[in-house]
Amino acid sequence: MKALCWEGVNKVAVRTVPDPRIENAGDAIVRVTASSVCGSDLHLIGGYVPAMREGDILGHEFVGEVVELGPGVRTLRTGERVVVGSTIGCGGCWYCDTGRWSLCDNTNPNAELSERLWGQSPAGVFGSSHLTGGFAGSHAEYVRVPFADHGAYRVPLGLDDDAVVYASDAVPTGWMAAEMCDISDGDVVAVWGAGAVGQLAARSALLLGAERVVVIDRYPDRLAAARDNAGAHTLDYRTTDVQGALRELTAGRGPDACIEAVGMGADSDGLTGVYDRARHLMRLRSDRSGAVREAILACRKGGTVAMVGVFAGAVDGFPLGAVMHKGLTLRSGQQHSQRYLPVALDRMARGDIPTGYLTTHRMPLDEGPRGYDLFKHKTDGCLRVVFHPQG
Repeated sequence: MKALCWEGVNKVAVRTVPDPRIENAGDAIVRVTASSVCGSDLHLIGGYVPAMREGDILGHEFVGEVVELGPGVRTLRTGERVVVGSTIGCGGCWYCDTGRWSLCDNTNPNAELSERLWGQSPAGVFGSSHLTGGFAGSHAEYVRVPFADHGAYRVPLGLDDDAVVYASDAVPTGWMAAEMCDISDGDVVAVWGAGAVGQLAARSALLLGAERVVVIDRYPDRLAAARDNAGAHTLDYRTTDVQGALRELTAGRGPDACIEAVGMGADSDGLTGVYDRARHLMRLRSDRSGAVREAILACRKGGTVAMVGVFAGAVDGFPLGAVMHKGLTLRSGQQHSQRYLPVALDRMARGDIPTGYLTTHRMPLDEGPRGYDLFKHKTDGCLRVVFHPQG
């Protein structure tokens, strides 16, 4: 089959690779009909996440058709159209039983690698580094889905591939970010990042009761999309004093909650931003924390900062003193697919969370390198690229 593979730092290529096969009784084979790019893929491609290997298949947001099932699968049938969560849960450990699926104890076969870096191992993830299992990703014609009873969900009628693909990761991540903020009626929520996850976090925050949501970014087309589709107020950090504007919007208090939806590649203005980018480019630090710093400094005393952008290592200039003296609550994590994906599908089917507008570019898998180039450089109004491996 064809697959889009990591070939080295900033190199991707379409390869012919072996078809996946059933390896365990709980496996399913899914014929991929749509697979979206994601900002966390750029971190992998750029070499900022350890333990990537040449030939690794990228991609973790996908929808497709079940074509083969292991003998232990009970909830699925061949021929069904499914969307698959990006994180893999076993369904039987303490973390899965308590709804913390992305922390599953049993789905990362390379747990010892991540334990060395992070102390403990998270769940396996499709199309990511070998720190989270090295599972083949979704930028391919077919994918093996382990623990399929706990990861693949039937697609409701009326949702096309280019819209429902975001139920795999972006919508659950946005919803979890908003839920972590413990929003009360009348709250003001600020979101750093107007990519797909930031926009979906903004929309989710409004659905959960926020009075106003403010999205911060620097790309005019993305800010316009957040206003038009997520119902957000927007700030361009290049031309606005973000801290001052947020205080003005909240009678001097600051947002009740702040969501960081950028991750390790965050840009920021001023000398601090230059310092972050220089150390990042020289590989002296894997992560840039500009958006997290801004969120912590902006959040009102006693508020909550939710971090759903992906980080891999250490950061400089983390304002720990502000966290302590302002009495902030920090919450973070990879989204719990099996907990939030059903919520996402229900809200999408009801029309509460529009996602079709996110797909600005559609192309066959053969154009994968060009798609990632558009996405990385945000050219031609690119918000998200969706590949169609079947043509």
